Amino acid sequence: MLSTESPSAIRWLLSFLIPTLVVIHGYRKKHLNWTGSISAFIVGFILTISNSCFMACMLTFFFTSSRATKYKSHLKRKIESDYEKSSCRNWIQVICNGGVASLFALVFMSYQGVGQEIPINLNDNFYSSWFAIGVMGSIACCNGDTWASELGLALSSDNPRLITTWRKVPKGTNGGVTLIGLILSASGGLVIGLVYYLVLICSVDQNILAINPPQWPIIFYGLIAGLLGSVIDSLLGATLQFSGLNRATETIVEVPGQNIEWISGVPRLNNHSVNILSSLSMALITPLISQFLWP
Repeated sequence: MLSTESPSAIRWLLSFLIPTLVVIHGYRKKHLNWTGSISAFIVGFILTISNSCFMACMLTFFFTSSRATKYKSHLKRKIESDYEKSSCRNWIQVICNGGVASLFALVFMSYQGVGQEIPINLNDNFYSSWFAIGVMGSIACCNGDTWASELGLALSSDNPRLITTWRKVPKGTNGGVTLIGLILSASGGLVIGLVYYLVLICSVDQNILAINPPQWPIIFYGLIAGLLGSVIDSLLGATLQFSGLNRATETIVEVPGQNIEWISGVPRLNNHSVNILSSLSMALITPLISQFLWP
């Protein structure tokens, strides 16, 4: 049901202040360039004005993924030819990771109104709940995939296996998976689901929560979105994204060329398109699963 209540002055202030502070921090730490900063502010404003749970999930993703990207960066420079370019996010990377969540948040506001924290109830408030789960699923997917690719690359001592053929491939190969990477994917999604749950139960009146379905399943669906989203990302990367080994530099490249040894995939997609497709997939799949399995 659409609320006609306007957001408070404090909500408007926070919707400008929180993204501004995050963007300034990200720019100073070189997590964002100037185009990434502008797009991150827009994404942050939409998520903050729509729902505190959305904002908290995106903040969790931004700070944990930024730390993960910088973790053992000296090792990643030796493996990935474009590490420096990818470690400082531009507008394309921000939109690929936050664009789907922002779009779903806008649809959420069209049903529920602005600045509304609501319990998940797929029986009595179907559309608002459906798109709220979609926002969470999209962010959980992005967080899980980032944890797997960034921390898994640095922490795993073994070479990954290509998800389609299960043969061992060099570290940094698109579509390569490891056990620790899959665990990190699930953990990254779980954290997003947990943050959503904690903010929800703190921001919604306990009497309202008492007459609605249990809210704890959102934690479990965060885990599912993180793990399944990373698997989808790996499948797309292994098949539709080129991976090659540059024999001169011993780094993984994504464009065919001279002295490039093919490892897997065809050059149809790049990292950006794979990220947005997997994010969109989990924004749609997570609420669909929840729709049938929410207790």
